[in-house]
Amino acid sequence: MTTKHEEGKGAPSERPQPGKDIPPPRLARNIGMAILAFMLITAAYIFISGATNDEKTISLSELAKDVNAGMVKAISVDGSALTVTRADDTTVTAKKEVEASLSETLKNYGVSTEKLAATDITVKDGEGFSFWFFSILPILLPVIVIGFFFWFLTRQAKGSGMQAFTFGQTKARMTDPSDTSHKVTFKDIAGAKEAKEELKEIVDFLKNPKKFLDIGARIPKGVLLTGSPGTGKTLLARAVAGEADVPFFHLSGSEFVEMFVGVGASRVRDLFARAKKAAPAIMFIDEIDAVGRVRGSGIGGGNDEREQTLNQILVEMDGFEPNDKVIVMAATNRSDVLDPALLRPGRFDRRVILDLPDRSDREAILAIHALKKPLAEDVNLKVIAERTSGFSGADLFSLMNEGAILAARENRKKVSQFDLVRSIEKVMMGPERKSHLLTVEEKRVTAYHEGGHALVASVLPHADPVHKVSIVARGRAGGYTLKIPLEERKLQTKNEFLDDIAMALGGLAAERMIFGDITTGPSNDLQVATGLARAMVTRWGMSDEIGPVALESDGGRTMFGGPSSDGVMSEATHAIVNAEVKRIMDENLARATKVLKDHKKTLDAIAERLIEVETLEQPEYEEIIKAHGIKLKKKEDIVAEMAKAQAPLENKD
Repeated sequence: MTTKHEEGKGAPSERPQPGKDIPPPRLARNIGMAILAFMLITAAYIFISGATNDEKTISLSELAKDVNAGMVKAISVDGSALTVTRADDTTVTAKKEVEASLSETLKNYGVSTEKLAATDITVKDGEGFSFWFFSILPILLPVIVIGFFFWFLTRQAKGSGMQAFTFGQTKARMTDPSDTSHKVTFKDIAGAKEAKEELKEIVDFLKNPKKFLDIGARIPKGVLLTGSPGTGKTLLARAVAGEADVPFFHLSGSEFVEMFVGVGASRVRDLFARAKKAAPAIMFIDEIDAVGRVRGSGIGGGNDEREQTLNQILVEMDGFEPNDKVIVMAATNRSDVLDPALLRPGRFDRRVILDLPDRSDREAILAIHALKKPLAEDVNLKVIAERTSGFSGADLFSLMNEGAILAARENRKKVSQFDLVRSIEKVMMGPERKSHLLTVEEKRVTAYHEGGHALVASVLPHADPVHKVSIVARGRAGGYTLKIPLEERKLQTKNEFLDDIAMALGGLAAERMIFGDITTGPSNDLQVATGLARAMVTRWGMSDEIGPVALESDGGRTMFGGPSSDGVMSEATHAIVNAEVKRIMDENLARATKVLKDHKKTLDAIAERLIEVETLEQPEYEEIIKAHGIKLKKKEDIVAEMAKAQAPLENKD
């Protein structure tokens, strides 16, 4: 596995406090908006109504005098409203009785027939739609606005009430099989050969269930995908749905749980009912440990809502019939904390383990992520796969994406090998902080610190070869030393762990030996080394004093969902564990100090070169140590050392 040792920061970082401003309630905001809209509409209506009344209004007697005097050119009659156009082209308005005609009215006011005939009188249709519309608009418009206002408030209240009725419905999203834009198949997934073989049976059952049912076989009701984060559990579940061409219901385990007891169980029932209606279908619950933890142990803060939700899941999975054609898939990073009832046969009785990809799988994954990226001619994905030991599929995706970003940032059209190499370190430790300037003394301390790591790793027989040494700050590290194994390993020996601890303490030993003092730089190294030493004592049985006893599980707790180790180990055992951890740390610090004292000239040469160039790649670093008589590690030498370490154990047996 690729490892790094970095110079950490001693000062803790301050976390900003969240703001205390509380936004106004949504209902009050909507009411305010409705009132504002009502006021604007009213103001607009008043403005329009006022604009129509700007013309001068005269009486009928004045109109009659003007007609007799020949001052009126035309009169337009619209119901009882009169629009009078005078000889000077000015316009005035007047009103008449509704029952009487204009001619009769003017004659009653003394207008002669000749004057009346000389005036152009036009009569508009006062009984059409526009007449009635504009007649009742002043009355109807306020009623409409007020009605809209109350409808808007009622709608808000109804929406809040409807949420109460839909609160117990599932929040699962369904991916339709006809949606090709989100469809994933096994061809889109590299590596995980055994996992895909296991899941092909699920696909075959969903496509052709009769073949299994005729022979009396029952396909597993539940499939649990377990593996480290980023290994592709969710992607595999989507690929099963894509291969089977069936509906895919997916949600997170935390979406079941609410503060109200019974809501989670109601959502489980609704989810299973929807899946049965859409059968054949796949239900996928991501991070199922959020709801499926061991009941009654107190781990993770037990509560009634979570346990009732888990009980409902157990009941629903038991209620399936063999021909329901609904498969429940789930994913978790911590299968050891799941309730045993969830894992028994008949529920999640098939478990698919997803490991980190090996070298060939990493190369295939990189090839898939590189399909839509223009690569330069110098790109060698095999080399990148060799340098990314311990990377997950998600890490490799991020690596290829960061490489493309670096190329685009420098205005290049293709991704080169140099971009991908730089992306490896960026994914592992973060971006370079070239603005993080060190003083002359800090630079010297950092150079000896990282040189100590590298030299100890190069001298000790079971440590991995050094790939790169740098004193350029990256992420939170003030400097770093990368070492990459010569071959993929699934198992590690006690001697390899001890050499790793000594290598981690090489920076501390170098600071103490050269400067007679230590800095806050080794803080991360001490955490890594102490954690490794404690795991050797409490998990892997590598302590002669404790013996072959597992006191803790991988998660730092006792196995089978029990309480923490502090509640199981007695005070005497705890004291022995601490003493063993301290002994391992002290012995390996002494080993690292001895290596540095025996090769002080080599350490000085490495540190001086780091101060000068800041970064040493593997070829230049190996030239320096070869010049001082240190033999390079080869694959054959490591195999021989492992065989030599194994021989005493075989003779003892």
